[in-house]
Amino acid sequence: MATLPKLDLGLPTYDSLFSTEEERQEASAEKVTTIPIDKITDFKGHPFHVTMDEDMAKLIDSIKENDMLMPALVRPKEDGTYEMISGHRRKFALSQLGRKEMNVIIRDLDDDQATILMVDSNIQRENIFPSERGYAYKMRLEAMKHQGKKVDIDTTDIPIEYDKPTSNQVGWKSESAAKLGEQIGISMNQIRRFIRLTYLIEPLQEMVDGRHENEIKIAFNPAVEISYLTESEQYDLANAIVENQRTPSLAQCQEFKRLSHDGELTSEFIEDTLSEEKPNQREKLSFQMKEIDKYFPKDFTPGKKKDLMIHLLENWAKKRSREQER
Repeated sequence: MATLPKLDLGLPTYDSLFSTEEERQEASAEKVTTIPIDKITDFKGHPFHVTMDEDMAKLIDSIKENDMLMPALVRPKEDGTYEMISGHRRKFALSQLGRKEMNVIIRDLDDDQATILMVDSNIQRENIFPSERGYAYKMRLEAMKHQGKKVDIDTTDIPIEYDKPTSNQVGWKSESAAKLGEQIGISMNQIRRFIRLTYLIEPLQEMVDGRHENEIKIAFNPAVEISYLTESEQYDLANAIVENQRTPSLAQCQEFKRLSHDGELTSEFIEDTLSEEKPNQREKLSFQMKEIDKYFPKDFTPGKKKDLMIHLLENWAKKRSREQER
């Protein structure tokens, strides 16, 4: 006997008739579950450093006293383990406390969704290194491009620029790019400059982040300029910086970039430039005039005070020279 096809009359199911709205919402809601920490791997290419610093010490103390208040977010992997999306620092803190398990929310996400969530959950944190921001912005924009959203910043090849762009030239008005800039509170031009830091070699990234072993710090703007140098030129520069214990000025970095673009930058020029003393690295003596006014007649102008001080110092230097000759 032939089986008649079932007709879909649009009527509610038996389960839906005899379950409450609260029960249906609870069934569909994400639940917090506990899984072994050793089954959670870090996010692939995670751009944010997890280190034992002052903030981490505070987090460890907080978890020790109050337990972990917010569950981590992970996604399942085919091998039965999980990949961390948000919660790398909490995982590290729990491991330091000897904990073996972690409260998490498990969510199915594709690579691009996971990348965007990972970046968004970390980018608003304080004390993020400049290079970390660069890698995070780059990863997020790449994920947005994979989702089919228009992104007018080519994160794979940001061209060299010499002229300061005008408001018309910086015309990155795509919906997704503008939304990203709005979310993180900075301009698309600034996002682009952070991404340039990802083109620096590791020693120079450590310098711009302020985490170099020799405690050398490169300012953000000069770092953007030297990101246009070739890899070998960057290594020459990094070695010269360490050897001279001196970082280049913005103007010097701009000159490095220009010469590199023309194929004329040499290691000798870099060394000679770094061995010169920058004006802002010379020792300066400063004091307020009120500290010395009591030693001068009231009618003395600043110019007369300066002349008198130089005259007295000259006499003092001559006196010392005569004494040393005896």
